[in-house]
Amino acid sequence: MWIKICGTTTMEDARASLAAGASALGFIFAPSPRQVDIAVASDIVESLSRDVETVGVFVDEHPRRVGEIVSQIPFTGVQLHGDEPPELMKEFRQTLGGRQIIKTLHAADLLESGEEKLASYLAKGAYLDAILLDSGSADQPGGTGKPFAWEQVQPLAAKIRAALPLIIAGGLDADNVGQAIAMLEPWGVDVVSGVEYEPGKKSTSKLRHFVAAARQAESSGKQSG
Repeated sequence: MWIKICGTTTMEDARASLAAGASALGFIFAPSPRQVDIAVASDIVESLSRDVETVGVFVDEHPRRVGEIVSQIPFTGVQLHGDEPPELMKEFRQTLGGRQIIKTLHAADLLESGEEKLASYLAKGAYLDAILLDSGSADQPGGTGKPFAWEQVQPLAAKIRAALPLIIAGGLDADNVGQAIAMLEPWGVDVVSGVEYEPGKKSTSKLRHFVAAARQAESSGKQSG
Protein backbone atom coordinates (compact mmCIF):
# COMPACT_ATOMS: atom_id res chain seq x y z
CA MET A 1 0.00 0.00 0.00
CA TRP A 2 1.46 3.32 -1.13
CA ILE A 3 0.77 5.96 1.54
CA LYS A 4 1.31 9.64 0.81
CA ILE A 5 1.25 12.21 3.60
CA CYS A 6 0.46 15.52 1.95
CA GLY A 7 0.69 19.12 3.08
CA THR A 8 4.25 18.84 4.40
CA THR A 9 5.40 22.24 5.64
CA THR A 10 8.34 21.55 7.97
CA MET A 11 11.33 19.26 8.24
CA GLU A 12 9.99 18.03 11.57
CA ASP A 13 6.72 16.92 9.98
CA ALA A 14 8.55 15.32 7.06
CA ARG A 15 10.62 13.20 9.44
CA ALA A 16 7.58 12.32 11.55
CA SER A 17 5.69 11.14 8.45
CA LEU A 18 8.59 8.98 7.32
CA ALA A 19 9.11 7.57 10.81
CA ALA A 20 5.43 6.57 10.85
CA GLY A 21 5.94 4.61 7.64
CA ALA A 22 4.83 6.96 4.86
CA SER A 23 5.77 6.01 1.31
CA ALA A 24 5.78 9.58 0.00
CA LEU A 25 5.54 13.21 1.11
CA GLY A 26 3.46 15.86 -0.63
CA PHE A 27 4.26 19.58 -0.91
CA ILE A 28 1.45 21.97 -1.88
CA PHE A 29 2.17 24.96 -4.13
CA ALA A 30 -1.41 26.21 -4.42
CA PRO A 31 -3.22 28.64 -2.06
CA SER A 32 -3.82 26.65 1.11
CA PRO A 33 -3.05 26.74 4.85
CA ARG A 34 -0.51 24.08 3.88
CA GLN A 35 1.14 25.97 1.03
CA VAL A 36 4.94 26.03 1.01
CA ASP A 37 7.29 28.22 -0.97
CA ILE A 38 10.02 26.92 -3.22
CA ALA A 39 12.86 27.65 -0.80
CA VAL A 40 11.23 25.80 2.12
CA ALA A 41 10.30 22.78 0.01
CA SER A 42 13.75 22.69 -1.53
CA ASP A 43 15.46 22.72 1.87
CA ILE A 44 13.29 19.85 3.10
CA VAL A 45 13.62 17.69 0.00
CA GLU A 46 17.36 18.26 -0.28
CA SER A 47 17.74 17.10 3.33
CA LEU A 48 15.99 13.79 2.71
CA SER A 49 17.45 10.55 1.51
CA ARG A 50 17.29 10.21 -2.28
CA ASP A 51 15.12 7.09 -1.95
CA VAL A 52 12.28 9.10 -0.35
CA GLU A 53 9.43 9.83 -2.75
CA THR A 54 8.49 13.51 -2.84
CA VAL A 55 5.54 14.94 -4.76
CA GLY A 56 4.87 18.55 -5.70
CA VAL A 57 1.14 19.35 -5.74
CA PHE A 58 -0.07 21.95 -8.26
CA VAL A 59 -3.46 23.40 -9.15
CA ASP A 60 -4.07 24.65 -12.70
CA GLU A 61 -0.45 25.57 -13.37
CA HIS A 62 0.90 25.48 -16.93
CA PRO A 63 3.33 22.64 -17.67
CA ARG A 64 6.14 25.18 -18.19
CA ARG A 65 5.64 26.63 -14.70
CA VAL A 66 5.53 23.19 -13.11
CA GLY A 67 8.71 22.34 -14.99
CA GLU A 68 10.41 25.49 -13.70
CA ILE A 69 9.63 24.56 -10.10
CA VAL A 70 10.64 20.92 -10.32
CA SER A 71 13.90 21.97 -11.96
CA GLN A 72 14.71 23.70 -8.65
CA ILE A 73 13.52 20.89 -6.36
CA PRO A 74 14.38 17.22 -6.99
CA PHE A 75 10.82 15.93 -6.69
CA THR A 76 10.25 12.36 -7.76
CA GLY A 77 6.72 13.21 -8.92
CA VAL A 78 3.98 15.79 -9.32
CA GLN A 79 0.28 15.79 -8.56
CA LEU A 80 -2.00 17.80 -10.85
CA HIS A 81 -4.82 18.72 -8.51
CA GLY A 82 -6.89 21.20 -10.53
CA ASP A 83 -8.87 21.17 -13.75
CA GLU A 84 -5.89 20.56 -15.99
CA PRO A 85 -7.47 19.35 -19.27
CA PRO A 86 -6.64 15.92 -20.64
CA GLU A 87 -5.16 17.56 -23.74
CA LEU A 88 -2.30 18.92 -21.59
CA MET A 89 -1.22 15.54 -20.22
CA LYS A 90 1.16 14.92 -23.11
CA GLU A 91 2.86 18.28 -22.56
CA PHE A 92 3.18 17.58 -18.85
CA ARG A 93 4.86 14.26 -19.65
CA GLN A 94 7.22 15.89 -22.14
CA THR A 95 8.10 18.57 -19.60
CA LEU A 96 8.49 16.31 -16.58
CA GLY A 97 10.29 13.40 -18.20
CA GLY A 98 10.34 10.28 -16.06
CA ARG A 99 8.86 11.84 -12.91
CA GLN A 100 5.67 10.28 -11.60
CA ILE A 101 2.55 12.15 -12.73
CA ILE A 102 -0.62 11.78 -10.65
CA LYS A 103 -3.82 13.36 -11.97
CA THR A 104 -6.49 14.17 -9.41
CA LEU A 105 -10.15 13.82 -10.38
CA HIS A 106 -12.97 14.89 -8.08
CA ALA A 107 -15.50 12.18 -7.36
CA ALA A 108 -18.51 14.51 -7.44
CA ASP A 109 -17.53 15.79 -10.88
CA LEU A 110 -17.22 12.27 -12.23
CA LEU A 111 -20.58 11.25 -10.79
CA GLU A 112 -22.24 14.29 -12.37
CA SER A 113 -20.61 13.92 -15.78
CA GLY A 114 -21.15 10.20 -16.08
CA GLU A 115 -18.25 8.32 -17.61
CA GLU A 116 -17.37 10.88 -20.28
CA LYS A 117 -14.93 12.94 -18.19
CA LEU A 118 -13.20 9.89 -16.78
CA ALA A 119 -12.90 8.37 -20.25
CA SER A 120 -11.20 11.53 -21.54
CA TYR A 121 -8.43 11.18 -18.94
CA LEU A 122 -8.09 7.42 -19.27
CA ALA A 123 -7.56 7.99 -22.99
CA LYS A 124 -4.42 9.91 -21.99
CA GLY A 125 -3.33 7.20 -19.57
CA ALA A 126 -0.06 6.63 -21.42
CA TYR A 127 1.13 9.98 -20.04
CA LEU A 128 0.02 9.31 -16.45
CA ASP A 129 1.26 7.08 -13.64
CA ALA A 130 -1.84 7.14 -11.43
CA ILE A 131 -5.24 8.74 -10.92
CA LEU A 132 -6.25 10.09 -7.52
CA LEU A 133 -9.91 10.31 -6.55
CA ASP A 134 -10.62 13.11 -4.10
CA SER A 135 -13.66 14.82 -2.63
CA GLY A 136 -12.62 18.38 -3.47
CA SER A 137 -14.45 20.95 -5.55
CA ALA A 138 -13.67 23.92 -7.78
CA ASP A 139 -13.69 26.19 -4.72
CA GLN A 140 -11.57 23.88 -2.58
CA PRO A 141 -9.63 21.37 -4.69
CA GLY A 142 -8.36 19.43 -1.68
CA GLY A 143 -7.97 19.31 2.07
CA THR A 144 -11.71 19.34 2.65
CA GLY A 145 -11.62 16.74 5.41
CA LYS A 146 -14.78 15.21 3.95
CA PRO A 147 -15.08 11.75 2.37
CA PHE A 148 -16.77 11.31 -0.98
CA ALA A 149 -19.50 8.78 -1.75
CA TRP A 150 -17.37 5.64 -1.79
CA GLU A 151 -20.18 3.25 -2.66
CA GLN A 152 -21.44 5.36 -5.56
CA VAL A 153 -17.93 5.68 -6.99
CA GLN A 154 -17.16 1.95 -6.93
CA PRO A 155 -17.94 1.37 -10.65
CA LEU A 156 -15.75 4.33 -11.65
CA ALA A 157 -12.98 3.16 -9.33
CA ALA A 158 -13.04 -0.22 -11.04
CA LYS A 159 -12.59 1.43 -14.44
CA ILE A 160 -9.63 3.40 -13.14
CA ARG A 161 -8.02 0.32 -11.57
CA ALA A 162 -8.30 -1.52 -14.88
CA ALA A 163 -6.22 1.20 -16.56
CA LEU A 164 -4.00 2.85 -13.96
CA PRO A 165 -3.07 2.66 -10.28
CA LEU A 166 -5.85 4.20 -8.18
CA ILE A 167 -5.12 6.47 -5.22
CA ILE A 168 -7.91 7.67 -2.92
CA ALA A 169 -8.06 10.77 -0.72
CA GLY A 170 -10.65 12.98 0.90
CA GLY A 171 -11.53 12.90 4.57
CA LEU A 172 -9.48 9.82 5.32
CA ASP A 173 -8.33 9.14 8.87
CA ALA A 174 -7.33 6.18 10.99
CA ASP A 175 -10.96 5.33 11.72
CA ASN A 176 -12.24 5.13 8.14
CA VAL A 177 -9.27 4.36 5.90
CA GLY A 178 -9.78 0.62 6.33
CA GLN A 179 -13.37 0.84 5.10
CA ALA A 180 -12.33 2.99 2.15
CA ILE A 181 -9.61 0.52 1.17
CA ALA A 182 -11.99 -2.43 1.44
CA MET A 183 -14.59 -0.73 -0.77
CA LEU A 184 -12.38 0.83 -3.45
CA GLU A 185 -9.30 -1.45 -3.47
CA PRO A 186 -6.83 1.33 -4.23
CA TRP A 187 -3.15 1.03 -4.96
CA GLY A 188 -2.52 3.94 -2.61
CA VAL A 189 -4.03 6.42 -0.17
CA ASP A 190 -3.37 10.11 0.38
CA VAL A 191 -4.09 11.98 3.61
CA VAL A 192 -3.80 15.55 4.88
CA SER A 193 -6.31 16.75 7.49
CA GLY A 194 -6.74 13.29 9.01
CA VAL A 195 -3.18 13.37 10.39
CA GLU A 196 -3.09 16.99 11.57
CA TYR A 197 -3.77 18.68 14.90
CA GLU A 198 -4.28 21.96 13.00
CA PRO A 199 -3.99 22.85 9.28
CA GLY A 200 -0.41 22.40 8.18
CA LYS A 201 0.76 20.80 11.44
CA LYS A 202 1.10 17.03 11.71
CA SER A 203 0.20 14.94 14.75
CA THR A 204 2.75 12.21 15.42
CA SER A 205 0.15 9.91 16.98
CA LYS A 206 -2.34 10.44 14.14
CA LEU A 207 0.38 9.69 11.60
CA ARG A 208 1.24 6.41 13.30
CA HIS A 209 -2.37 5.34 13.70
CA PHE A 210 -3.25 6.20 10.10
CA VAL A 211 -0.35 4.29 8.59
CA ALA A 212 -1.01 1.31 10.87
CA ALA A 213 -4.70 1.25 9.92
CA ALA A 214 -3.92 1.42 6.19
CA ARG A 215 -1.34 -1.36 6.45
CA GLN A 216 -3.77 -3.50 8.47
CA ALA A 217 -6.48 -3.02 5.85
CA GLU A 218 -4.05 -4.00 3.10
CA SER A 219 -3.01 -7.12 5.02
CA SER A 220 -6.64 -8.08 5.67
CA GLY A 221 -7.48 -7.65 2.01
CA LYS A 222 -4.65 -9.94 0.94
CA GLN A 223 -5.70 -12.60 3.44
CA SER A 224 -9.35 -12.51 2.33
CA GLY A 225 -8.29 -12.54 -1.31
